[in-house]
Parts: sequence; C-alpha cells; structure tokens
Amino acid sequence: MIRDLTEGEPRIILWQFTLPMFISVIFQQLYNIADSVIVGNFAARGEEALAAVGASYPITMIFMAIALGCNVGCSVVISQLFGAKNYREMKTAVSTTVLSCLSLSAVLTVVGMLCCRMMLRALHTPDNILADADTYLSIYIGGFVFLFLYNVVTGVFTSLGDSKTPLYFLIGSSLGNIVLDWVFVAVMHWDVAGVAWATFICQGIACILAMITLRTRLKMVVCEGKPDVFSVRMLRRIAMFAIPSVLQQSFVSVGNIFIQRLINGYGSSVIAGYSSAIKINTFAITCFSTTGNAVSSFTAQNIGAGKHERVKKGLRAGLLMGFLIGIPFFILCFFQGDMLIRLFMKEQTAEALATGVQFLWIVAPFYFVISMKLITDGLLRGSGAMSSFMIATLSDLILRVALGYILSVPFGSTGIWMSWPIGWVLGTALSLAFYAKGVWKR
Repeated sequence: MIRDLTEGEPRIILWQFTLPMFISVIFQQLYNIADSVIVGNFAARGEEALAAVGASYPITMIFMAIALGCNVGCSVVISQLFGAKNYREMKTAVSTTVLSCLSLSAVLTVVGMLCCRMMLRALHTPDNILADADTYLSIYIGGFVFLFLYNVVTGVFTSLGDSKTPLYFLIGSSLGNIVLDWVFVAVMHWDVAGVAWATFICQGIACILAMITLRTRLKMVVCEGKPDVFSVRMLRRIAMFAIPSVLQQSFVSVGNIFIQRLINGYGSSVIAGYSSAIKINTFAITCFSTTGNAVSSFTAQNIGAGKHERVKKGLRAGLLMGFLIGIPFFILCFFQGDMLIRLFMKEQTAEALATGVQFLWIVAPFYFVISMKLITDGLLRGSGAMSSFMIATLSDLILRVALGYILSVPFGSTGIWMSWPIGWVLGTALSLAFYAKGVWKR
C-alpha cells in the first residue's frame, strides 16, 4: 500500500498514483452535490433550503481550510522524511501531527458552536433562510473533529504514496452519505438538518476507521529505535509548512466569505443559483487541486531523495493531466449549464436558473488556465517554497475579491462572476513565473 515515488518512470508513476485520488474526488463531490440536489428537490421549501446550505458554505470552508492547511503541512514533512528513508522521524511526525490536530480541532469546535449565528448575520444572510442556515452550520461544526482528523489522516496516507486506502474510505463514506441524505430528507423530512446529520455520521465512522488503519500500517514500517509519540521539535518543523498553508487556505476562505456577503445582497434566488453553480465549479477545481496534491507528494519525496530532474518530469505529466481533465468539464459547464443547474432544484425561479447558468458560462473557458496554476502550486508547495506559494495564491484571491466588488457596481452579479477568470489568469502567470525562476530548487 505504501509506495515509493522516487523510482520508476515519472509519468507512469504519477498517473498510477493520481488515478485513485481522482476516483476519490468523484465520490466526494458526488455526495457534496447529492446534499444540494436532495435538499433542493425534497425539502419543504426547496429553493430556500438550498440557499441556506449555500449561505453556510463559505463559513464551513473556513474550518475546512484549517484542516487542509494542516494536511499540507504534515504531508510535505512526512513525504520528505519518507523519501529520505528516515522512518523513525517519519513516525514521530505522524503522531505529533495527529495529537496536535486533535487538540486544535476541539478548540475550533467550541468556538464555532458559540459563534454560528453571529457569523451568518455578519454575512447579511437573508432572514427567510437564517434559521435553516444556523441549523445546518451548527451540526456541521459539531462534527468538525471527525472532519479535521479524517482529512489529516488521509493526507498521511497520500504522503506515503498510498492513494488507494483513502479511496476505499471515501467510497464507503460517500455512498453512506447519499443513502442517509435520502432517508433523512426525502423519507423522514428533516430537511436541512438531515443533510447535516448525514455528513456528521458518515464522516465520524470514516475518521475512526481511517485512524485505526493508519496505526496498523505504521506498525508494519520497521525503523531503528523507538519514535517519539510527540516532539516539540517536529511540531516546529511541521508548523513551518502548516502555518503558511493554513493562512493561505484561510485567506481564500475569508475571501469567499466577502464574496458570499456580496452575493447575499441579491436575495435568495441569486444565492440558490450561485450555490448550485459553485458546487459544479468546486467539482472541477477539486479535480485540478487533486492533481496538484499528487504533484506535491511526488515533488516532496523526490526532493527528499535529491532527484530534482524527476520533479520537472512530474510537473509536465501533471500539466497534461490537468488539460485532459479540463476538457469534459468545459464541455459540460459551457454547453450544458442549463441541464446541470436544473438538477439542483425541482422548482426553480427563472432568476436562480439564469444566475447558475451565467456563472458556469463565464468561468468554464478558463478551467484550462486554473488547472495550470493549481498544479504548478502543488510543485511549489511540495518543494517547500511556501513564500512563493502563498504569494501566488493570495494574489489571485485579492484580485477576485476586489474585482468582485468593483465590477458588481456597473454589472451587478455578472460582475462578480467576471472576477473569477481575471484573478485566475493573473495568478497563473505569477505561479509559472516562480517556477521558471527556480525558487523550488532552493
């Protein structure tokens, strides 16, 4: 299950390593989309229920951003130690990460539970969806410990070259989530609370099973001497990568909150249309990010082994994968946007439908651009060039938020959607410039 990415033809190795990750993304996004489709079609007030889940989305992404940032920080360190065959230190890094993240997630859960409604009000969430949004968000944050640890543990598997084990857990969790969505919403009529409890239960089971499996796998890795259960020194090393990643992910989520706040001013129909479209857009972006994560693990292991030429070959293979993935997403979103948006709502208003279709039509042609950025960023992150990685990411974010507010004045909500491709283009240019400059070799 554990795989060395420093040997073999880079193109073939990367494709084999990434394929299970792609399948994982498909199942993950299927249950994310199923949440919205089921609540939009079977909740008592479909469009408003969908808008309530969508209004909660940027806040849930703040919590997810912290989990993903910690995932990235530990993954880089563990991949480098594994590539260098330093298994004792690698085990110390894993246990230190799990214990630190357990403590952090518990604190964040308490803070989040106390501030749910306040955060929603700060976003100017419309009164007609505020109660449902608060219900969904409270349950989601209640299960954040499971979500946090699950993401970190699956990140450890990926660092060790094992992309299949996270796939198995995700398939089970996703299918279970979809079934529980149906039972809780369509059969038991729990509406918004139903989709939240489905996620809570399935994520909890997946988290516990993933941690047990990781413990078993690590026992099979032989090392000299007994690894430390917790190391302050190792925590500092992980933090050097994790803190910039957490900040980067959090800034992106905070930026999305500002955008959501702007969108909320246009009413629940626009929110519902945007919520549908952003789910589809997130599916595409997550596929590109997954390729970037694979390139990141590949880069970290090979830099740990001192094999820099393989890193270049890995990036070329990753960029080709991103281009091929972008083709079907472009075709579906650009030419079949109407069909995709209709999946989310049994009875949608004309404004909600037009909003979703317009968003997809504007951003879809630029999927090929953002795929290049996310994959190149994966190389920068895996090499430890965190300053360059953060600058490239934040420039895209700042531009999108600023342009969203500026362009919304003359163009309304259309101006907000236009800010996406402009930010992507400029951010991609910066990421490629950092790679060409060779900062990853240092």
